[in-house]
Amino acid sequence: MTVAVLLLLGLGLLEAEGRCFFSRTQGYCVCYKLSEESIGSIIQCFPASVVEFRGGELERYVAFPISDLAPSAIEMLGSLVIRKIIFGDLVVPEILLARVLRFFSYTQVQEMVFENCVFKGRGDWDEMADQSLPILSLRFHNVTSAPLTGREQDFSSLSSWLETLQELSVTGSHVTSLPCGIGRVFRALHSLDVAQNNLGDESLTPAFCSGAFPQLRVLSLRRNNLTSYHSVCESLWQLQELQHLDLSQNKLMADLSSSCQWPVSLQIFNLSDTGLGEVLTPLPPRLEVLDMSCNNLRTLDICLSSLKKLFLSQNMLQAARFVRKCPMLDTLHLDNNSITELPWDEVKLLGHLQDVSAAGNPYSCSCSGAGGLQALAGMGHLGQGWPQDYRCHSPPGYQGRLVKDVSVSVLRCNSAAVIAPICVALALLGVAGA
Repeated sequence: MTVAVLLLLGLGLLEAEGRCFFSRTQGYCVCYKLSEESIGSIIQCFPASVVEFRGGELERYVAFPISDLAPSAIEMLGSLVIRKIIFGDLVVPEILLARVLRFFSYTQVQEMVFENCVFKGRGDWDEMADQSLPILSLRFHNVTSAPLTGREQDFSSLSSWLETLQELSVTGSHVTSLPCGIGRVFRALHSLDVAQNNLGDESLTPAFCSGAFPQLRVLSLRRNNLTSYHSVCESLWQLQELQHLDLSQNKLMADLSSSCQWPVSLQIFNLSDTGLGEVLTPLPPRLEVLDMSCNNLRTLDICLSSLKKLFLSQNMLQAARFVRKCPMLDTLHLDNNSITELPWDEVKLLGHLQDVSAAGNPYSCSCSGAGGLQALAGMGHLGQGWPQDYRCHSPPGYQGRLVKDVSVSVLRCNSAAVIAPICVALALLGVAGA
């Protein structure tokens, strides 16, 4: 629920139709179910930086004559401070959208959002040929429209604008395919979010064909219908600028014989909640962030000198000896695994480590087990969950106790350090006596 709608609820005005309400302190204006009679109230939105239109019947305006703007109107539009426009809960005739979109070229709007909208019909986009727009970010969420297949000509008419677009988000909208020709229009796009759709393995290869999205750096394919780890890898290898890839919440099957190479530019890789039982190699050589949380990992054997952040919570790991192979780690999350002891002798050598989270594991409160955790806490490296979520699972006498309460004495935990000097002293005494 937006801040503007909350404001209306507080004022008791949400049911009022055909009105715009402006919050000067937030620079936010919302117009609720505007009609032809109440369109004049939009004037109060002119000082806003964000304007939201909720509800209404745009179909009645399909035949409304739209003429070219007078110079005075163009000057007024150019002076507005509006940077973001949100359209929500609307039925949008595409023919009307095509006719009015060019007027945004006179504004300074940089972001346009459509939420819970239905696009009807087919627009005539020829009027947008060679037309540039200042909009750099375009977002659609839970929208319904005609399939994208066969609409390459429409996108071609919009190419003067789309080839400068930087961010595109189409989420929760049942998208099943992205035709190759469409991807080639987005020459400058650096962020693409197509999460929560119906994209399958077979649809990725044409979507990311040669020449498509050449500048793409951030790609989210979260929560689609992807199933083959190898197939996804093979489909994305041409994205040579890709730095951040999110494949989370897809149920991926691993082909252990696969040796597919991910783009070498990849630095952030999210494979959380994908059902994988192991980390498949090779991984991108420059990888800095790897999220494998909420999977079925029992063991881990990776060697990445560049890795800085590793998220492995909610797996079935029984040990964490792999940390010695990741010397640059500054963040390590291991919550809710089956780890009995953190390898303190190796962890303490990680000079960059700042954030460790390992709550909810069945710790063995031996000297090294409890002592290592207490040492990490003493250095301020254990984050949220310490001390209440760190409990002993063994030995029996300590079960259920907080790890922080376990006494770690030099005599009990490092007996060799105490016994050796005693033995030396006794030997010297024996020699002296002789």
